[in-house]
Amino acid sequence: MSDAPSDVTAAAKRDTNAYWKANLKLVGGLMAVWFLVSFGAGILFVDALNTIQIGGFKLGFWFAQQGSIFIFIALIFIYVYAMHRLDLKYGLDDKGEPDSYDVMEGE
Repeated sequence: MSDAPSDVTAAAKRDTNAYWKANLKLVGGLMAVWFLVSFGAGILFVDALNTIQIGGFKLGFWFAQQGSIFIFIALIFIYVYAMHRLDLKYGLDDKGEPDSYDVMEGE
C-alpha cells in the first residue's frame, strides 16, 4: 500500500488553508479600506477635509454623501479581480464555464 492518498489529502488541506487565509487577508484589507474611507473620511477627519472643496461642496461632506459609495463600488471590482487571480493561483478557477472575464475578453 502507498501513502499517496494521505500525502495528497495533506497537500490539499494545506492548499485549502492557504487559500482561505489569503481570502480572509484580502477581505480584511478591503474592509479596512472601506471603514477608513466611510467612517474616517466621513466622520473623523471631516473638519480637516472640509477645508478642501470639490464642485462647491466641502470634501468632508462629499465623502460622507458620495465618496464612500464610490469607494465601495471600486472595492467590489478590486475584490472580483483579486479573487479571480487567487482562484487561478490555487487552481480553483471554473475552466469551461462562462464568466465575466470571458465576456470582457470577447470569448
